Amino acid sequence: MTQDHEEGFDRRDFMIASLGAVSAAAALMTSPAMAQDAATPKTEGGTVFTGDIISGKQVISALDIETLEPGKHFFYFQGVQMPTGQHWYVSVAVTKGEKPGKRVGLISGVHGDEMSPIHTIQKVLAELDPAQMSGSVLAVFDLSRPAVEDMTRRWHNSGRGMDLIDMNRLFPGNENAPDAPVRHAGLVFNRLLRNNLDYAIDFHTAATGMDATSFHLARMDLPEVRAMAELYPIDHIFDNIAYPGILPNALIDAGIPSFTPEIGRPRIFDHEMIPLFVEGTMNVLKYHGVIAGEIGRTGKDSGVFIGDAMAPVITTHGGFVELLVELNEAVEAGQKVAIQRNTFGEVVAEYTAPRSGEVLARRTDATCEEGMIILSFLFDSTVPEGGDQIVE
Repeated sequence: MTQDHEEGFDRRDFMIASLGAVSAAAALMTSPAMAQDAATPKTEGGTVFTGDIISGKQVISALDIETLEPGKHFFYFQGVQMPTGQHWYVSVAVTKGEKPGKRVGLISGVHGDEMSPIHTIQKVLAELDPAQMSGSVLAVFDLSRPAVEDMTRRWHNSGRGMDLIDMNRLFPGNENAPDAPVRHAGLVFNRLLRNNLDYAIDFHTAATGMDATSFHLARMDLPEVRAMAELYPIDHIFDNIAYPGILPNALIDAGIPSFTPEIGRPRIFDHEMIPLFVEGTMNVLKYHGVIAGEIGRTGKDSGVFIGDAMAPVITTHGGFVELLVELNEAVEAGQKVAIQRNTFGEVVAEYTAPRSGEVLARRTDATCEEGMIILSFLFDSTVPEGGDQIVE
């Protein structure tokens, strides 16, 4: 399956159906020990040090924050092996406070074309002083390392030629699965995240070729998730369970409340949007008592609009698309929102909003194949069509 076809299928299903609930990979006939290095690791409590040093940082194959002294710690987590027998390493930072308290995870790099989440976490960590903290913050910068190296959404897996694998359909993973990305997901989930977190935030952006407002994907029916999500001064919250296999759902199933902030456009540092998510994340840390201080701006201040459904505009032709609406714009059902032309400039299609709502995402590439999403509108399905469903 090509990347373009898979991307279109994934996002079309998501926008149209707002999916509620990836098959688990079959276990290999080998023991977990066979997936590990033959060398005997050096251990300290539950943290496993491989004995390797990369760029001055210790390599670990398992983390137990309880074994660490208060302070700032930087590691490379040993992930799955490459075809050459070397490993993919994940950059990990732990900021542990002087006092006990809640353990919060900040995760980025599940998709490799999403740069603003990495910078957001870097800026949050720069504000943390272990001497003034209670609890800990675990930061993961490049969970899908091969995708980050290539600046692509998906992991390039050579298992059956060259598959393009979306890591955010594989969690909680399986350490003994027959393909590398599922094994990697299992290693990260079991040995890095699961036993070290009370709460988690999995940062993302729109996919390559798209732009989006400042929004969350969050399960607002869960009180602990809602409490965190509403602490961000952003534009929208999409109240939806999303796909099977996404990391926040796997964490929630493990008893760790989690949600997904979406920080605008991919492949760049969005310096206008990043501060909103830094402020919101600092609010979350204050809310859980990890750091002291007054809560800053929240969703109440930004007038966040919470919707539980999304309506896409999908192209019926190939051609050049001119969008007539901007992000955050309120639209009415039937309003013309895009024009599509062929190479001669002849109009081949005009598109209208299928439903009243607010523009959550829009395509940034001018060219478009048929069957692609060019706009997505967020709305509240509990408000009848024609009612006052746009929150000012």
